Amino acid sequence: MTARKKYSQEFKLDAISLVLDQYYSRAEAARSLGLNQNLLGRWVKEHKADDAQAFRGNGKLTPEQNELRDLRIRVKRLEMEKDILKKATVFFAKETK
Repeated sequence: MTARKKYSQEFKLDAISLVLDQYYSRAEAARSLGLNQNLLGRWVKEHKADDAQAFRGNGKLTPEQNELRDLRIRVKRLEMEKDILKKATVFFAKETK
């Protein structure tokens, strides 16, 4: 089994530039770069869909994903605090009787 090739963000942007700016066909650009035409097409589509966040790399989250992660952490913490307060209420209610 062969290892998957990894391409840098600069390489991907240069390849997309051939198609979008220099008006090469996808097939022609892919052939000249030694890529699969479908791969280059996917890069172009991803770039058009989300220009600023395209090709972030592994583990780099978009601002929306970061916010969602932070909110989930906050919800979990608030639920734990609520459970602690419920247990404390029960404990003190038993003590006062």
